Amino acid sequence: MLTRIFPFLAWFKDYDTGKFKIDFIAGITVALVLIPQSMAYAQLAGLPAYYGLYAAFLPPMVASLFGSSRQLATGPVAVVSLMTSASLSPLATAGSDAFIAYAILLALAVGFFQLALGVLRLGLIVNFLSHPVVNGFTNAAAIIIASSQLSKLFGIYVDEAPHHYETIIRVIKAAVVYTHWPTLIMGLLAIGIMYGLKRLNPRIPYVLAAVVVTTLISWLMGFEHNVKAPLENLANPGIRSDINAFNFAMNRLEDLENQRSGFYKELETLEKSDAPTLDIMRAEYEIQRISHLMDEEKQKSHLTRENLRRFKFYSGESRADQKIFYLAEEMPPELKTDGRVWHIRVGQKKIDTRALSMYGGGNVVGDIPKGLPSLGIPKLDLGVFLRIFPFAVIISLLGFMEAIAIAKAMAAKTGQRLDPNQELIGQGVANIIGAIGKSYPVSGSFSRSAVNLQSGAITGMSSVVTSFSVILTLLFFTPLLYHLPQSVLAGVIMMAVIGLVNVSGFIHAWRAQWYDGLISVITFVSTLAVAPHLEKGIYVGVTLSLGVFLYKAMRPKVSSLSRHEDSAFKAFEVHGLKRCEYVDLVRFEGPLFFANASYLEDEINNRIISGRHLKHIIIAANGINDIDASGEEALALIINRLRSAGYGISFSGINESVMAVFKRTHLLENIGISNIYPTMEKAVLAVHPQAHRDEIEGDCPLLTVCRSVDDQMNKGEK
Repeated sequence: MLTRIFPFLAWFKDYDTGKFKIDFIAGITVALVLIPQSMAYAQLAGLPAYYGLYAAFLPPMVASLFGSSRQLATGPVAVVSLMTSASLSPLATAGSDAFIAYAILLALAVGFFQLALGVLRLGLIVNFLSHPVVNGFTNAAAIIIASSQLSKLFGIYVDEAPHHYETIIRVIKAAVVYTHWPTLIMGLLAIGIMYGLKRLNPRIPYVLAAVVVTTLISWLMGFEHNVKAPLENLANPGIRSDINAFNFAMNRLEDLENQRSGFYKELETLEKSDAPTLDIMRAEYEIQRISHLMDEEKQKSHLTRENLRRFKFYSGESRADQKIFYLAEEMPPELKTDGRVWHIRVGQKKIDTRALSMYGGGNVVGDIPKGLPSLGIPKLDLGVFLRIFPFAVIISLLGFMEAIAIAKAMAAKTGQRLDPNQELIGQGVANIIGAIGKSYPVSGSFSRSAVNLQSGAITGMSSVVTSFSVILTLLFFTPLLYHLPQSVLAGVIMMAVIGLVNVSGFIHAWRAQWYDGLISVITFVSTLAVAPHLEKGIYVGVTLSLGVFLYKAMRPKVSSLSRHEDSAFKAFEVHGLKRCEYVDLVRFEGPLFFANASYLEDEINNRIISGRHLKHIIIAANGINDIDASGEEALALIINRLRSAGYGISFSGINESVMAVFKRTHLLENIGISNIYPTMEKAVLAVHPQAHRDEIEGDCPLLTVCRSVDDQMNKGEK
């Protein structure tokens, strides 16, 4: 009982110093990969890099303590990070305080949902996400994740477009002109180091090596160059006017947002108080009107922002030793430049005209708050919670599918017994406790779990060591990460998602069933098309899968059987067999229930119409594994109609559960116990002579049944 509640107690059976040493080394090795990866994934999720460390210090330990897998490494992962960003981007600006609060609340919602599934032992719900759907989504997500890092790799800034492919087009256009070459070189160097070391020896912490080398280079060369300057230090008056116009648009947007929020609250109050319909319509009209004005202001600010980012400045020193920024064509010939090209940093907020942000170098991680995050339960806003809960369900299922697939693969190698429901509990508790420690949603990581397994981890103690390693980093080593280039983190993500691309998965699904391959392809294309709204791609895939399932359930396979040369009964159309003119063996494959009961009636009627000499139908019930009231009623109608029309009907191979229904509903009495046979051979042996009485059929394929039985009887007599 204790080990079911606290699975980690089983670790300490026969545990000794030697095993702890192995787990300790494995935990340190995983931490060396986790620390830079977690920072990269946090930025993919739309959060500051250090929130990746917050998501890496409690969840790995908690998931291992309460999960069933001893080698699964939990923490920030690429797909869940991307889903977090996609889910919350409609609610708040990425990186804002509201966005961070929503991300932590999302982790709490994911944790509660996973924990509930695990406690109620409903892990099978993940089967709603079929393998073709997951394969199509994962491949699309890998492409979206990799392409989303292009702007950081090239060192450029563009606004997010409504669709991901539009954003990528903007990035490519900007990269042609405005690529920051040191940033690109730094990112490519990191990718080269990781790829080379991984090919040389996968056990080498290649991610850490790339981070250390590029961070040292960044620090030595002064990769980052940022200065603050008043608006007056921009020499061009037209650009100063553009900045003031941009700030005016942002102020206007803020005012409109406040007005819309007021009307939303008024509408909510009116709806609760059963106010007159006219007042409700007026509030709804005002919300729509203001939203339209906001869209116009957003478009204006976008154009101004894009224009400001295009300007390239050169700087010269003024008398007060301040940098004055000139456009290239306006630079006074007597002034010497500092050799750098400067740009205005323009984001989604107003520009501070007293301290204009100018950058002339690469972008780095920057300051990371030293110490552990403050622990506390996220503020629960019921309205926000209900809005993000559908996304929490999708993230929960996707994250768990990834985690359980990894855990099963490792369990197959280690021989460990795995409990999917216990793993759900572990992942759920990890997300709940993680939210208390300012974490966003996490899951099992394929790459880090592989490192954990290769390092020889014996128990989940390795994940405990990993968590303590992250804690030490947060307490003492965060200043060392200041000069880590953002393009290197982009390279880390790109290298990590290469393993998610699985083209062979499409081919495999198509070979299994053509419709599975088609569902996988449609899910892939849909996810790419609707990005960044990735959940819609999942909806498309799940809807198609359920549609195929319902279609197959409503129209199960109904075959007419004949005797094959190997003496087995097989579908005559599939194998090109000759069929008996007087006896039809009908095999129904699947449960007989309300959705397909009429389909069986139609199939029987078609056989009666097409079979001019047909006298008897044997229903091979081996494939009927369940039956409901509608199915029983359909069988009763079929039996009555056939007998009233002069046809005989028998059953063979009825299983226990179906026979129990027959007995309870008295259908057995209607059929007659003499018309039920344990096997198809015995049914044919009994029915064949009666159906062929006074009839001449050349070479009946069913005669082989009778002959084989006669031969066995003769051998028995001898």
